[in-house]
Amino acid sequence: MSSVTPDQPRRPDAGVGADDRPAARVPGPRVPAPRAGEAPRGRAPLAVAAGVAAVGAALTSYLPVALVLGLAQLSEGAGSVTGALRAGLAGWLLGHGVPLSTDAGPLGLAPLALAVLAVWRLTRAGVHTSRAIGARGRRSPRQALTAAGAVGVGYAVLGTLAAVLVSGGGLRASPVRAGVTFAVFGALAALAGAVRTTGVAGLLAARAPAVARDGLRTGLVAGLLLLGAGAGAAGLAVATGGGDAADLIAAYHTGVAGQAGITLVSLAYAPNATIWSTSYLLGPGFAVGTDTAVRTSEVSVGALPAVPLLAGLPGGPVEGFGAALLAVPALAGMAAGWLLARRLLRLAAEDRVEVAWPALLGPAALAGPVAGLLLGALAAASGGPLGGGRLAEIGPVPWQVAAVATAVITVGALLGAAAPRALGKR
Repeated sequence: MSSVTPDQPRRPDAGVGADDRPAARVPGPRVPAPRAGEAPRGRAPLAVAAGVAAVGAALTSYLPVALVLGLAQLSEGAGSVTGALRAGLAGWLLGHGVPLSTDAGPLGLAPLALAVLAVWRLTRAGVHTSRAIGARGRRSPRQALTAAGAVGVGYAVLGTLAAVLVSGGGLRASPVRAGVTFAVFGALAALAGAVRTTGVAGLLAARAPAVARDGLRTGLVAGLLLLGAGAGAAGLAVATGGGDAADLIAAYHTGVAGQAGITLVSLAYAPNATIWSTSYLLGPGFAVGTDTAVRTSEVSVGALPAVPLLAGLPGGPVEGFGAALLAVPALAGMAAGWLLARRLLRLAAEDRVEVAWPALLGPAALAGPVAGLLLGALAAASGGPLGGGRLAEIGPVPWQVAAVATAVITVGALLGAAAPRALGKR
């Protein structure tokens, strides 16, 4: 007979604990699974995330332009708030490479400082959109392209709207051109942030050959070194002509606020001057009008517009000790090649192996085309018309800059990379 009385609870079976018994179902609201195309719970829809990021990037790059042009227009009662906001839209479009049509002719000289600001904010927009849709660290090229494309579409809508609002009163911008330009501009800049956030950049770098990675890095270093030399030369030229620049600013008679606005507008074109100065050091030089040339071997300019940034133009060809400037591009290539060799030799010493000549000279030879493409693209972005007639041609010739930079950087990088290996340096 069982020793358990009816009043006593029955002991659970052996091997089955109280925690092993299934818990009672608690009734509650049923959460439906996300439908196809619907964002998972906790993640923002793609359209919302991309739209908010694109608007934020647009406002961040537009407001400084409106403020600067407002200072230039509203001084001493000139202009109006509406006119300043409209001028800000025009400058914002111009900074993205959208040409403007005016009664004085086409205006296409983009202030690259604004372009750099826009690229930075759009890169962050790509980062934020990738995070919002849950693509962070997923290493998915499809998600990176989707996030960048969505930001590009949102940015294109804003660019088209800006072109519609700015047109009128002798100033016109093509909405179609603005939409296409903003779409490409926004998508490419956002893609830079998306590939980094999703981990696609690391994935591509891991799969790329070592020669390609080292060549890309060396070419970028050479290009940046040359741009730094160009910035130093441009700054020195403006500093030596600072008196003329101050006289030009004072000649506008716009008061303190207006002169501050003119100065800030000139600073917005400082990256353009850096690229022109780099082209000057390379040899092809640049133009400041039709049938003009500013090179180390020739300076042929006529009457120039009253722009403070042009006060630092050289007065004639390079002579005497100034000829040492011609060696700057080659030195930049040699420095990049030397840094490449030092890094590879150090890594080889840690692994107790010897660096083969192909592994050393291959990236050095690839650095020239990389630097040439970079500087040629920057030269194309830095130029453009500043009106009709004589001012229809301003800036360097892109293909000349790319060709000379490729040749000079290639030779310099090969020499710089071969020297430490030949001398047995570690």
